[in-house]
Amino acid sequence: MSKTVQEKQVVRSNENIFLFIPNLIGYTRIILASLSLYYMPWHPKVCVTLYCISCLLDAVDGNAARYFNQCSKFGAVLDMVTDRSTTTCLLCFLSLQYPSWTILFQFLISLDFSSHYMHMYSSMISGSSSHKKIDEKQSWYLRMYYTNNIVLFVMCAGNELFFVALYVLKFAQLNLFWMITLSFTGIICFAKQFINVIQIVNASKTLAAIDQEDRAKSTSEQKE
Repeated sequence: MSKTVQEKQVVRSNENIFLFIPNLIGYTRIILASLSLYYMPWHPKVCVTLYCISCLLDAVDGNAARYFNQCSKFGAVLDMVTDRSTTTCLLCFLSLQYPSWTILFQFLISLDFSSHYMHMYSSMISGSSSHKKIDEKQSWYLRMYYTNNIVLFVMCAGNELFFVALYVLKFAQLNLFWMITLSFTGIICFAKQFINVIQIVNASKTLAAIDQEDRAKSTSEQKE
């Protein structure tokens, strides 16, 4: 007896997700970041201006998404990929300018990519609607980072400004202003790396717990 297989009809809106206002802002960020990389080796003023505008727009696209009710999974991934890529490109340039610190920059790139990938992946398979929604049972430090917009902005901005200051110092002389800037942003940068470590630990525990549940379920089914 043949069975009729009925496929569920997928209901989709007619909206063009790629043309959502926050996503358009995201494309603008990519263009500005790309231009800043072009000027990076020889024109620090233009480079820093373009790079900082691109980073500041990171705080705009999220607010635009909520204001226009245009939050999307594509936009969230686009935002994170842009953040990771721009920072990585800057760190690659710094590794050329500060060769004795290359291994440190390589470590920071690896930590940044791995922590955010594991965090987003663990959030996805655990059923969370957003990587910014942190369960109350998880790290309060991580929860404060993702739920408090002021903390999120200060951490991200301070982290980027530390690397930007290192870049500028290859073209300018070290003075009191830059010493204070490096000291202040350096502390924030350290705190940001601490958050990345927490993300890896938290994501690892989440993934391990899911593995344990799956293995227990599989063992139970085999016994039956």
